[in-house]
Amino acid sequence: MKPFTVHTGLVAPMDRANVDTDMIIPKQFLKSIKRSGFGPNLFDELRYLDEGQPGADCSQRPLNTEFPLNFPRYQGASVLLARENFGCGSSREHAPWALEDFGIRCIIAPSFADIFYNNCFKNGVLPLALDAADVDRLFEAMYADEGYQLTIDLERQCVIEPDGRETGYQVEEYRRYRLLNGLDDIGITLEHADAILRFEAQAREARPWLFDAVGAREQTS
Repeated sequence: MKPFTVHTGLVAPMDRANVDTDMIIPKQFLKSIKRSGFGPNLFDELRYLDEGQPGADCSQRPLNTEFPLNFPRYQGASVLLARENFGCGSSREHAPWALEDFGIRCIIAPSFADIFYNNCFKNGVLPLALDAADVDRLFEAMYADEGYQLTIDLERQCVIEPDGRETGYQVEEYRRYRLLNGLDDIGITLEHADAILRFEAQAREARPWLFDAVGAREQTS
Protein backbone atom coordinates (compact mmCIF):
# COMPACT_ATOMS: atom_id res chain seq x y z
CA MET A 1 0.00 0.00 0.00
CA LYS A 2 1.35 3.43 -0.93
CA PRO A 3 2.23 5.59 2.12
CA PHE A 4 0.28 8.80 2.65
CA THR A 5 2.26 11.61 4.27
CA VAL A 6 1.68 14.93 2.48
CA HIS A 7 -0.36 15.03 -0.71
CA THR A 8 -1.14 17.97 -2.99
CA GLY A 9 -3.72 17.35 -5.66
CA LEU A 10 -6.40 18.72 -7.95
CA VAL A 11 -9.86 18.72 -6.36
CA ALA A 12 -13.00 17.36 -8.07
CA PRO A 13 -16.59 17.51 -6.81
CA MET A 14 -19.13 14.84 -5.96
CA ASP A 15 -21.72 17.41 -4.97
CA ARG A 16 -24.50 15.17 -3.68
CA ALA A 17 -25.36 13.57 -0.35
CA ASN A 18 -25.74 9.86 0.41
CA VAL A 19 -23.52 8.56 -2.38
CA ASP A 20 -23.71 4.81 -1.84
CA THR A 21 -21.21 2.11 -2.67
CA ASP A 22 -23.32 0.80 -5.56
CA MET A 23 -23.00 4.24 -7.15
CA ILE A 24 -19.25 4.22 -6.48
CA ILE A 25 -18.80 0.78 -8.10
CA PRO A 26 -21.91 -1.04 -9.43
CA LYS A 27 -22.64 -4.60 -8.41
CA GLN A 28 -21.78 -6.25 -11.76
CA PHE A 29 -18.10 -5.43 -11.18
CA LEU A 30 -17.85 -7.27 -7.86
CA LYS A 31 -16.98 -10.64 -9.41
CA SER A 32 -13.28 -9.84 -9.38
CA ILE A 33 -11.36 -9.91 -6.10
CA LYS A 34 -8.27 -8.21 -7.51
CA ARG A 35 -7.64 -4.76 -6.08
CA SER A 36 -6.70 -3.23 -9.43
CA GLY A 37 -8.56 -2.46 -12.64
CA PHE A 38 -11.68 -0.87 -11.14
CA GLY A 39 -10.76 2.76 -11.86
CA PRO A 40 -12.40 2.93 -15.32
CA ASN A 41 -15.69 1.82 -13.73
CA LEU A 42 -15.68 4.25 -10.80
CA PHE A 43 -19.12 5.95 -10.74
CA ASP A 44 -19.88 3.90 -13.85
CA GLU A 45 -23.60 4.69 -14.04
CA LEU A 46 -22.87 8.41 -13.77
CA ARG A 47 -19.82 8.60 -16.05
CA TYR A 48 -21.23 6.69 -19.03
CA LEU A 49 -24.47 6.70 -21.03
CA ASP A 50 -24.58 2.93 -21.51
CA GLU A 51 -24.54 0.06 -19.03
CA GLY A 52 -21.07 -1.04 -18.07
CA GLN A 53 -19.97 -4.65 -18.09
CA PRO A 54 -16.86 -6.29 -16.63
CA GLY A 55 -14.01 -6.44 -19.10
CA ALA A 56 -15.51 -3.88 -21.49
CA ASP A 57 -13.23 -1.32 -23.14
CA CYS A 58 -14.36 1.88 -21.45
CA SER A 59 -12.39 4.07 -23.85
CA GLN A 60 -15.02 3.35 -26.52
CA ARG A 61 -18.08 3.98 -24.35
CA PRO A 62 -20.25 7.12 -24.64
CA LEU A 63 -19.49 9.60 -21.86
CA ASN A 64 -22.01 11.57 -19.85
CA THR A 65 -20.70 15.07 -20.56
CA GLU A 66 -22.71 16.51 -17.66
CA PHE A 67 -20.90 14.46 -15.02
CA PRO A 68 -18.14 16.53 -13.36
CA LEU A 69 -15.44 13.85 -13.42
CA ASN A 70 -15.71 13.91 -17.21
CA PHE A 71 -15.08 17.67 -17.35
CA PRO A 72 -11.63 18.60 -18.73
CA ARG A 73 -10.95 20.83 -15.71
CA TYR A 74 -11.11 17.87 -13.32
CA GLN A 75 -8.95 15.41 -15.26
CA GLY A 76 -6.21 14.05 -13.05
CA ALA A 77 -8.01 14.92 -9.82
CA SER A 78 -6.75 13.08 -6.73
CA VAL A 79 -8.86 14.78 -4.03
CA LEU A 80 -12.63 14.25 -4.05
CA LEU A 81 -14.89 16.78 -2.34
CA ALA A 82 -18.19 15.21 -1.30
CA ARG A 83 -21.27 15.69 0.84
CA GLU A 84 -22.59 13.95 3.94
CA ASN A 85 -22.90 10.19 4.41
CA PHE A 86 -20.50 9.36 1.59
CA GLY A 87 -20.04 5.61 1.05
CA CYS A 88 -23.33 4.45 2.54
CA GLY A 89 -25.04 1.24 1.42
CA SER A 90 -23.41 -2.17 1.20
CA SER A 91 -20.03 -2.91 2.72
CA ARG A 92 -18.17 -3.73 -0.51
CA GLU A 93 -14.43 -3.14 -0.27
CA HIS A 94 -14.41 -2.69 -4.05
CA ALA A 95 -15.52 0.93 -3.49
CA PRO A 96 -12.19 2.17 -2.07
CA TRP A 97 -10.40 -0.10 -4.54
CA ALA A 98 -12.10 1.75 -7.41
CA LEU A 99 -11.38 5.18 -5.92
CA GLU A 100 -7.72 4.35 -5.34
CA ASP A 101 -7.32 2.80 -8.80
CA PHE A 102 -8.84 5.91 -10.36
CA GLY A 103 -6.24 8.02 -8.54
CA ILE A 104 -8.23 9.41 -5.60
CA ARG A 105 -6.00 9.63 -2.53
CA CYS A 106 -8.25 11.66 -0.27
CA ILE A 107 -12.01 12.22 0.14
CA ILE A 108 -13.27 15.22 2.09
CA ALA A 109 -16.87 15.17 3.31
CA PRO A 110 -18.90 16.16 6.38
CA SER A 111 -19.50 12.49 7.24
CA PHE A 112 -18.91 8.94 5.99
CA ALA A 113 -20.62 5.58 6.38
CA ASP A 114 -18.71 3.62 9.03
CA ILE A 115 -17.76 0.51 7.04
CA PHE A 116 -16.68 2.50 3.99
CA TYR A 117 -14.66 4.80 6.28
CA ASN A 118 -12.81 1.83 7.76
CA ASN A 119 -12.23 0.23 4.36
CA CYS A 120 -10.62 3.40 3.02
CA PHE A 121 -7.88 3.31 5.64
CA LYS A 122 -7.19 -0.33 4.82
CA ASN A 123 -6.67 0.51 1.14
CA GLY A 124 -4.59 3.69 1.17
CA VAL A 125 -7.38 6.26 0.78
CA LEU A 126 -7.68 9.00 3.42
CA PRO A 127 -11.30 9.91 4.32
CA LEU A 128 -11.45 13.29 6.06
CA ALA A 129 -14.56 14.38 7.91
CA LEU A 130 -14.65 18.18 8.17
CA ASP A 131 -17.37 20.47 9.47
CA ALA A 132 -20.16 21.05 6.94
CA ALA A 133 -19.36 24.78 6.91
CA ASP A 134 -15.74 24.06 5.97
CA VAL A 135 -16.86 21.69 3.22
CA ASP A 136 -19.29 24.32 1.89
CA ARG A 137 -16.46 26.86 1.77
CA LEU A 138 -14.16 24.43 -0.06
CA PHE A 139 -16.88 23.69 -2.63
CA GLU A 140 -17.34 27.41 -3.25
CA ALA A 141 -13.61 28.00 -3.64
CA MET A 142 -13.19 24.98 -5.93
CA TYR A 143 -16.01 26.01 -8.27
CA ALA A 144 -14.58 29.54 -8.48
CA ASP A 145 -11.03 28.47 -9.30
CA GLU A 146 -10.29 26.10 -12.17
CA GLY A 147 -7.26 24.05 -11.25
CA TYR A 148 -8.06 24.34 -7.53
CA GLN A 149 -5.71 22.25 -5.42
CA LEU A 150 -5.49 21.29 -1.78
CA THR A 151 -2.58 19.99 0.26
CA ILE A 152 -3.48 17.23 2.70
CA ASP A 153 -0.84 16.96 5.42
CA LEU A 154 -1.38 13.78 7.41
CA GLU A 155 1.77 14.32 9.45
CA ARG A 156 0.51 17.66 10.80
CA GLN A 157 -3.17 16.70 10.36
CA CYS A 158 -4.31 19.75 8.44
CA VAL A 159 -5.80 20.72 5.08
CA ILE A 160 -3.92 23.60 3.44
CA GLU A 161 -5.74 25.81 0.93
CA PRO A 162 -4.03 27.73 -1.89
CA ASP A 163 -4.06 30.96 0.16
CA GLY A 164 -2.30 29.22 3.06
CA ARG A 165 -5.35 28.82 5.26
CA GLU A 166 -5.18 25.64 7.34
CA THR A 167 -8.03 23.52 8.66
CA GLY A 168 -7.12 20.95 11.26
CA TYR A 169 -8.54 17.47 11.62
CA GLN A 170 -7.97 14.40 13.76
CA VAL A 171 -7.31 10.85 12.61
CA GLU A 172 -7.19 8.02 15.13
CA GLU A 173 -3.51 7.38 15.84
CA TYR A 174 -3.42 3.71 14.81
CA ARG A 175 -5.06 4.47 11.45
CA ARG A 176 -2.77 7.44 10.96
CA TYR A 177 0.29 5.26 11.67
CA ARG A 178 -0.81 2.70 9.10
CA LEU A 179 -1.40 5.27 6.37
CA LEU A 180 1.82 7.16 7.06
CA ASN A 181 3.74 3.91 6.70
CA GLY A 182 1.69 2.36 3.89
CA LEU A 183 0.63 -0.65 5.95
CA ASP A 184 -2.43 -2.68 5.00
CA ASP A 185 -3.62 -5.69 7.05
CA ILE A 186 -0.87 -7.89 5.60
CA GLY A 187 1.78 -5.23 6.08
CA ILE A 188 0.85 -4.64 9.71
CA THR A 189 1.03 -8.40 10.33
CA LEU A 190 4.45 -8.66 8.70
CA GLU A 191 5.79 -6.08 11.15
CA HIS A 192 5.67 -8.97 13.61
CA ALA A 193 7.30 -11.47 11.24
CA ASP A 194 10.17 -12.27 13.63
CA ALA A 195 7.77 -13.04 16.49
CA ILE A 196 5.63 -15.20 14.17
CA LEU A 197 8.67 -17.19 13.04
CA ARG A 198 9.80 -17.69 16.63
CA PHE A 199 6.34 -18.93 17.59
CA GLU A 200 6.26 -21.34 14.64
CA ALA A 201 9.70 -22.69 15.55
CA GLN A 202 8.68 -23.22 19.17
CA ALA A 203 5.43 -24.87 18.13
CA ARG A 204 7.22 -27.19 15.69
CA GLU A 205 9.66 -28.23 18.41
CA ALA A 206 6.90 -28.81 20.98
CA ARG A 207 4.46 -30.59 18.64
CA PRO A 208 6.41 -32.05 15.68
CA TRP A 209 3.66 -34.60 14.98
CA LEU A 210 1.23 -31.79 14.19
CA PHE A 211 3.47 -30.32 11.48
CA ASP A 212 4.23 -33.78 10.08
CA ALA A 213 0.47 -34.40 9.73
CA VAL A 214 -0.08 -31.08 7.99
CA GLY A 215 2.79 -31.74 5.58
CA ALA A 216 1.48 -35.18 4.71
CA ARG A 217 -1.99 -33.83 4.05
CA GLU A 218 -0.61 -31.12 1.75
CA GLN A 219 1.31 -33.71 -0.27
CA THR A 220 -1.82 -35.80 -0.88
CA SER A 221 -4.07 -32.86 -1.75
